[in-house]
Amino acid sequence: MFNRLRRLRKFLAYRPEDPEQTATGRVRPRQHNIFEAAAVYVSGCAEDDQEQIDEAVTWVSPEALSFGINELACRAVIALARERDESPQTVARSLLGLPAA
Repeated sequence: MFNRLRRLRKFLAYRPEDPEQTATGRVRPRQHNIFEAAAVYVSGCAEDDQEQIDEAVTWVSPEALSFGINELACRAVIALARERDESPQTVARSLLGLPAA
């Protein structure tokens, strides 16, 4: 019993210097978030880099990637609208080559 408590205490106190390493010594694969995946995916599409696109789609679920891409698009349109002093709708239509509404 005492041995188990000591091992449990040692396990709970373990703080690896490398966050990628677990208490068992195995290296854990790096976790990517949806926004990082979206940024890599979209930049890969813009640069026509299929390797980058393929890597990004493995990081998160398709639904999460879609949400991240949508959020990135919204933020980009807002940033461009502020920079151009135009409405987000005008900027979005312009980026897509659509006539002004």
